[in-house]
Amino acid sequence: MLAIKDLSITRGVGEQSFTVSLPHLSLTEGEVIALCGSSGCGKSTLLEMIGLILKPDTLSQYNFDCVTLNMDLAPLIQGNDQKTLAEIRSKNLGFMLQNGGLLPFLSVWQNILLPCQTNEILADEVWLHHLCEKLNIGHLLAKYPKQLSIGERQRVAFVRSISHKPLLLLADEPTSALDPHHSEVLFHLMLSLAKQQKIAVLLVTHDWDLVQRNKLRTFSAKLDTALRQSCFIEQTNNDR
Repeated sequence: MLAIKDLSITRGVGEQSFTVSLPHLSLTEGEVIALCGSSGCGKSTLLEMIGLILKPDTLSQYNFDCVTLNMDLAPLIQGNDQKTLAEIRSKNLGFMLQNGGLLPFLSVWQNILLPCQTNEILADEVWLHHLCEKLNIGHLLAKYPKQLSIGERQRVAFVRSISHKPLLLLADEPTSALDPHHSEVLFHLMLSLAKQQKIAVLLVTHDWDLVQRNKLRTFSAKLDTALRQSCFIEQTNNDR
């Protein structure tokens, strides 16, 4: 579904520079891949590049192979075609930010429906209400983000991120603010929805136990402090 090759960016200059790279990544429909590494290794930077938000310094391939999107985006990314990339990002990608990223002037339900409205598609409201009930936020739909706990905002952010049924979901620490029960519920809901809706998921997490128990493919940051670089490589069974 998605193949990325030779993705990298260098931030800062001289001795303050740091390079984040991803030699190769391939994702199939409905697959969930974990991105792991210590704080500061570049996981969020990597998500921003894959999410078409941050322009990389190098990239040889960014190829979607789907019925609704079949093209290599590398020329658009290298050419910095922001208008086209914004349209592709809005329709085909979902983002779940660590802090929720909800708009404070919209209610919970309005936040959830926003991706559908932005892309002028009909929301599957029955399905969305079902997800809200599963995550125990069904009673919060008329409230505003400031009235919610951090964990409640995180669960709302998850529903919003998939409300338009994107091809690819990018989730940055989606369970970081949740108690163990809600963490398990959201994580397993994410896995089942990925399969059912054929949504590929790239997941940044520090919860190594959750990754191992669910036997996810994992890309871990290999840090080289001398060269000031972090390279994300797929782990084999022998590495785990």
